[in-house]
Amino acid sequence: MVARVTPRLPGGGAAPRTATTADPAELLDLWAGTGLAVVVDAVRAGPGARPGSLILLRTAPAEPPLPAGLTAGPGGTHALGLAEAVELGRALSRLPRRLVVLGVVAAGFAAGAPLSPPVAAAVDAAADRVARLLR
Repeated sequence: MVARVTPRLPGGGAAPRTATTADPAELLDLWAGTGLAVVVDAVRAGPGARPGSLILLRTAPAEPPLPAGLTAGPGGTHALGLAEAVELGRALSRLPRRLVVLGVVAAGFAAGAPLSPPVAAAVDAAADRVARLLR
């Protein structure tokens, strides 16, 4: 995603700090002290949600938690998923001032499976959305 977003950012000015991680626990260090953090992740959605659809969620330290069961579930260290990492960051006062989660509705969550065609087709739309958020 980082490689797709970077060319979409306007020239000049400070480039945003970017990172890729499979371990949601690492996010606490990555977004500590930032004004805005944007996280892109595969998400589950309710009935009728189409794979490849984009879901935008915003939160901040004083706002309600992300919806339970949103992400693929246990991810990295000690089975911590994205929603749990956000809530841990909130409890430890380590959230950025604004956190945006751009979820791409996944077709499945099998380990090592390639992107489904609808999700692969959504990558450019997700990169465009992230670039707009960072402008």
